[in-house]
Amino acid sequence: MGFDGVGWLAAIIIGGVAGWLASMFMKSGTGMLMNIILGIVGAIIASLVFGLLGISFGGWIGYLIAGFIGACIIIAIGRAVAK
Repeated sequence: MGFDGVGWLAAIIIGGVAGWLASMFMKSGTGMLMNIILGIVGAIIASLVFGLLGISFGGWIGYLIAGFIGACIIIAIGRAVAK
């Protein structure tokens, strides 16, 4: 995604959807803003981790999958640290 206005808007929307899906899957009960943050940060983390493994994501579906996986990882780590 580019750094233009449409790219940022798409990142927020895709990140929000990915974070929402992850929060529903992990039953975290986070709010809309946290879902967006989880999805965007999750996509960055998942892209880095999978990049190290030689797996790359492309397009909005790839970012959605990466955001979902990354957000699930962040939620799991948050739960482990909280305990």
